[in-house]
Amino acid sequence: MSDGAVATTLFGVFMVATVALGLLAVRGRGKGGGLAEWSVGGRSLGAVFIWVLMAGEGYTSFSYLGAAGWGYNFGAPVLYVVAYMSCGYAVGYVVGPMLWAYARRHGLVSITDMVAHRFGRPWLGAAVAILVTVFLLPYIQLQITGMGVVVSTISYGAISLNWAYFIGFAVTTGFVVVSGLRGSAWVSVLKDGLVIVTLAFLAFYVPLHYFDGYGPFLDRLVAEKRAWLTLPGSGGSPYGEAWFATTTFLNALTVVIFPTTVAGYLGARSADGLRRNAIWLPAYNVLLFVPMFLGMAALFVVPGLTGADSNLALFKLVVDSLPAWVVGVVGVAAALSSIVPMAVFMLVIGTMWGSSVLPVVPRLRRAGDRAGKAVAQVVVVVAGAIALVLTYAAPNTLVRLSLISYEGMAQLVPMLLVGLLWRRLSLVGAVSGLVVGVGVVCGLVFSEHDPVFGMNAGIVALAVNVVVTVGVTYAFPRDRDERADGVVLARESMV
Repeated sequence: MSDGAVATTLFGVFMVATVALGLLAVRGRGKGGGLAEWSVGGRSLGAVFIWVLMAGEGYTSFSYLGAAGWGYNFGAPVLYVVAYMSCGYAVGYVVGPMLWAYARRHGLVSITDMVAHRFGRPWLGAAVAILVTVFLLPYIQLQITGMGVVVSTISYGAISLNWAYFIGFAVTTGFVVVSGLRGSAWVSVLKDGLVIVTLAFLAFYVPLHYFDGYGPFLDRLVAEKRAWLTLPGSGGSPYGEAWFATTTFLNALTVVIFPTTVAGYLGARSADGLRRNAIWLPAYNVLLFVPMFLGMAALFVVPGLTGADSNLALFKLVVDSLPAWVVGVVGVAAALSSIVPMAVFMLVIGTMWGSSVLPVVPRLRRAGDRAGKAVAQVVVVVAGAIALVLTYAAPNTLVRLSLISYEGMAQLVPMLLVGLLWRRLSLVGAVSGLVVGVGVVCGLVFSEHDPVFGMNAGIVALAVNVVVTVGVTYAFPRDRDERADGVVLARESMV
C-alpha cells in the first residue's frame, strides 16, 4: 500500500469516528430537546467536558499551521498567542461565572441574548448577531482552508484541496446539526487526546532527529538566527514590544467575550466548574510552544519557504522523515483541530440567529424553543455553505474580513461587560461606542495602519469606544425601560 493510501485510510477512519462520536453524544436524549439543550448542552456539561471543549476551541489549525509559520517567519512575536491566552484565562476566572450566572437566571443562550436582555431591545440582539456573524464567517473559512491544506499534504496529494474542503464542511455539519455543543465536547475528547500525544512525540522527535537534541538546536538558533529570539523578530517585523503588550491586553479581554468562549461558559453545570477550568486551562498552553519551536527548527531543515508555504513548515518536517501511518495520525490531529472550532463557530452563528435574529419576526417569536432550534440548525448549514462556497470561488473575500475579526469583536467589550457591571450605562451610549469602535478599526486596518504607532489598532479603537460610550452615557441617561436587574447578580457572581 502506498504512503498516500495509508495516510488517507487513517484519515477516513477517524472522520467516521468523529461523526459517530457526535451522534453518540445525544443517544438516549430523544430529539435533543430545544435550543438550550442543543446550543449549550442543557447547561449540564461537567468540568472535564468544559475543559476539553474550551481547550479544543483554542487549539485550532492555526496552532499547527499559523503558529509554525509565524515562528518560521518572525520568531518571538508568535509568543503573543501564549501570552494572551494565559492572561485571558485569568480574566475568564472572573468573567466566566458572571456571564454564566446572568444567562442562567434569565434563560439566555448567547451574547446577543444578553445584550438584548440587558438593554431591553430585541432589535439590538439581532443587530449584534448580524455583526458578529460577519466577524465569525472568516474563522469558518480559515478552518476549512487549514484543514484542506493539512489533509492534502498528509495524504501526499491523494486528496485534493477541493475535496478536503468539502470533507471538512460535511463532517462538521453532520455532527453539529444533530448533536450541538454536546457533540462538539465529545469530539474534543478525541481531538485533544490526539493533539497531546502527537505534539509530545514531535517535541522530542524533531530536535533529536535533526539536531541531536534541544541543546545543539538552541545553540544553533542563538548563533545563526538570533533575531528570531527577540522582539520585534526577523525581517523588519512591525510586531515590537508595544504591539506585543497591546495585543496581549486586547486579546485577553476579547477572548472571554468571544461567542465561542461564551458558549463554553454557558454549557457549564456550575460556576465553580468554570473557575476550576480557568485554573487548569493554562496547562494546555504548554502545547503551543511545540509548533512555534518546530517552525524555527524548520529554518535549518527546509530553508527558503515563502508566503503561504511557510505555514507548512511543521508538516514539511513530518512528511519528509516519518512513516506514512505516523504522518496520518499527526494529520488527523491537525484536521480535528480545524473541525472542533469550526463546529463551535457554526453552532454559535446558528444559536444567535435562532435566539436573537429571526425571533424578532412576531410569528417566529411565538413558535417557541423548538422552532428556534430548527431555525438555528438551518442557519448552521447555510453559514457553513457560504464559507465553503467563498473558499472555492472568492477565497480572499473572507480572508480580507479576517483582518478585522478579532479587533472588531473587541469592540463589544464595553456593551457586554461594562453593561453588566455598570447600571447607568445607556443604550445610546453602548451603541454609539460600538459603532465608533468598529468604524475606527475598519478605517485603520483597511488603510494599512495596523499597527498604529507600534500599537495594535484594535486597542486604539477600543480606547475611543470606551471614551464615546462613557461620554454619551452621561450626556444621555438610561431609559426607564432598559433592564438593569441582572447587573447586581453579575456583580455578586464575581465575589
